[in-house]
Amino acid sequence: MAIRRDSINLTSDSLTLRFLSQSGIPISNNNKIKLLKSGHEKFVDLFEVIEGARHHIHLEYFNFRNDSIANELFKLLAQKAKEGVEVRAMFDAFGNWSNNRPLKKKHLKKIRQQGIEILKFDPFTFPYINHAAHRDHRKIAVIDGKVAYTGGMNIADYYIKGLPKIGTWRDMHIRIEGDAVDELQKIFLAIWNKQTKQNIGGPAYFPLHKENDSIVVAIVDRTPKKSNRMLSHAYAVSIYAAQKNVHIVNPYFVPTSSINKAIKRTIDRGVNVSIMVSTAADIPFTPEAALYKLHKLMKRGATVYMYNGGFHHSKIMMVDDLFCTVGTANLNSRSLRYDYETNAFIFDKQVTGELNNIFRADIGQCTEMTPEFWKKRSPWKKFVAGLPTCLLLFCNHPGRFSIFETLSTAEPDATCQPPGL
Repeated sequence: MAIRRDSINLTSDSLTLRFLSQSGIPISNNNKIKLLKSGHEKFVDLFEVIEGARHHIHLEYFNFRNDSIANELFKLLAQKAKEGVEVRAMFDAFGNWSNNRPLKKKHLKKIRQQGIEILKFDPFTFPYINHAAHRDHRKIAVIDGKVAYTGGMNIADYYIKGLPKIGTWRDMHIRIEGDAVDELQKIFLAIWNKQTKQNIGGPAYFPLHKENDSIVVAIVDRTPKKSNRMLSHAYAVSIYAAQKNVHIVNPYFVPTSSINKAIKRTIDRGVNVSIMVSTAADIPFTPEAALYKLHKLMKRGATVYMYNGGFHHSKIMMVDDLFCTVGTANLNSRSLRYDYETNAFIFDKQVTGELNNIFRADIGQCTEMTPEFWKKRSPWKKFVAGLPTCLLLFCNHPGRFSIFETLSTAEPDATCQPPGL
């Protein structure tokens, strides 16, 4: 797809905003954004805001790992419920089942006895598991309808302490205040009401927002069968629109054909495309699959950085120093064709600049991919990297082991391009 520019003065942010607006994505310009650059920053900030909650606390995560940080969170939520605050929490059934410290029935019973409504999203009902492909991979928190969070982090100790086999866990989350909070609230309430058959809503959940920093934010959601391609198209259009540079950090980089094509054509136009992935991962073989794809992009002209400072789990992209996205989606088929995902597209030079500064700092802990590097890789690693990537496209969920889903349930390949601008 070639973006149609009506004027040479159109910038990448204006082109992307126009596409999002034409696609019906709500765009607000009364927002304040705070980057939370580590698990410690995220949990300190989140707990502080929860402590001040007066009306409701809504949490939607892929999983709550049954460890010390989750225990502290549920203690705090129980106290708020005792104070009369409405507390609703939801986690994905597969996300819970697949992690090595799941919430069990006895834990859920205790949590509910403390006044917390907690829901397991879409549990498996053997043998009817055809619906199991679509998992809730979002990470959303909304407190009193005034403050919201989203990004790469679930609820687990390893976001602070790391893991023995992969080291420090590197991640990115954001705190939002302003009109964009309403969109994350709508996303939460839609899935909550559908699962519970409740009808939670009304003005108490959507208070008027005070004047904030005037940052423009678009919340791009992926709901299966409702907005299947929207997030993938938003990524692709952002890349196509780039005029100077694109910086991507993503942990499970096996992009769909539409995004892969967008990256290639953007490189061919002379745009500087830099991609950072980890050499360590929580899922076997995913680094090898990513490097196989990235080697081809490197030969095309991309700069590829392999992060050695632990596991970089961030899902961020910065374009032309003008706008960025932070969210839950991985750049693979699992996230972009199957799961429930949410990304914030943030049109602000300062926030984008902060992320670019982090990107540049992280380069110091990276090895740059070169033709010489690829030649020196062992035959085994080259063999693993060359395996059909369909075996790895669906494996972005950490757990005891990986689940390979059959291709017969897959949606058609995303070879169609996003609509023109």
